[in-house]
Amino acid sequence: MAFDEHLAERIRDEIGDLPGVSAKRMFGSLVFLLHGNMLVGVSGDDMIARVGPDAADACLALPGTKVFDLTGKVMRGWVVVDGAVLDEDSGLTDWIGRAREFVEALPPK
Repeated sequence: MAFDEHLAERIRDEIGDLPGVSAKRMFGSLVFLLHGNMLVGVSGDDMIARVGPDAADACLALPGTKVFDLTGKVMRGWVVVDGAVLDEDSGLTDWIGRAREFVEALPPK
């Protein structure tokens, strides 16, 4: 599956200055890692965000989200955010912030 290069560039602009950020192609997508832990990714026109199992239900109650289902297996602690939500004022920044809150608490890999 191809991914939205423009969205990937917007994410790079948002997190590119953070120490420990890298990008890698996985799952037919582009994912961004923070200290080796997956943070967010671009899948098609949408973003996948690692928010953690404790925050996932609350995040899934927000508009434009759904579970991240990889080959029939739901990835706990991840949500897919519709690209249109990310185009709204501060949408991308807010979702990256939710993911950072969880991933920054993880030990580096």
